[in-house]
Amino acid sequence: MESLNRMAIELVDEALEYAEELTIGGYDLENDATVLDFGLEFDGGFEAGLLLTEIQTAGLATPSRYLGTVGGAPIPYVELSTDQPALSLLCSQKASWELTTEDFEGLGSGPARALVAREEEFRRVGYTDAFDLTALAVETEQDPTASAAEQVAQLAEVETSSVFLLAYRTSSLVGSVTNAARAAELATFRLAELGYDPVDIVSATGRAPVAPVAGDEQTAIARTNDAIAYGGTAHLTVRADDDVFDAVPSTAADEHGRPFEAIFDDVDWEFADVPSDLFAPAKVTVDVVGGPTYVYGETDEDLLVESFDL
Repeated sequence: MESLNRMAIELVDEALEYAEELTIGGYDLENDATVLDFGLEFDGGFEAGLLLTEIQTAGLATPSRYLGTVGGAPIPYVELSTDQPALSLLCSQKASWELTTEDFEGLGSGPARALVAREEEFRRVGYTDAFDLTALAVETEQDPTASAAEQVAQLAEVETSSVFLLAYRTSSLVGSVTNAARAAELATFRLAELGYDPVDIVSATGRAPVAPVAGDEQTAIARTNDAIAYGGTAHLTVRADDDVFDAVPSTAADEHGRPFEAIFDDVDWEFADVPSDLFAPAKVTVDVVGGPTYVYGETDEDLLVESFDL
């Protein structure tokens, strides 16, 4: 397999070339790291969100959009498909880098994780990347700092001038788009967490509604999680049958049925205290090659109407 970071950097170059058309901006930090503003000071847009999703998945997944409905209201949806789910979703798109320094805090996703490769996914998939440039998408309310870039450079073992930080708020259009694009990733991750070999997941497709852009980060975080857990659907093609498939959708969680705003409030917005089985699409089909096809879960449009304030 080619380097995930090499493939992602080609897309970063595209973002830089068409920054004006995408309504994003780029600038260098004092240590020569590059920041691409996808939704902090710049508006970003739907196309910017789709391109950032491609970067997050290192070009190994195809995102698209279409107009659907929620409670009868026209609402855009994002659909994402990949035939390399272990690499594109678990080893790249997964949001798990807590980028925290003395002057910055954000949540990172993207191919930079594969240069560090300390997470369990990389051992199970058997992949570690090596490249001299890297990109990390960062969900944050703050402008990225030199210290944040230095942390990425140090852990990824590259020069700071080789680091590209792609920053956006959850409460931005890019934030709503990229989070809606996570239905397939969360289904794949949930199945792997249940003990299924991620290498045996042949293909993954997911879709979810794009949450209306909220006026504050907490509301945006709640809405984008509701979009997946109550409106997200996924289809997985797998090699081997298993008895864990019924536990993949969010409907299997004990807390399912409550809006994420209430769930987060109960734990004082400590994400680590939220049951992990809630972070999954609402409905999942698992198609076993040469075997049965299973369907579990159900979407909840009424909860989405309330969450989206429609």
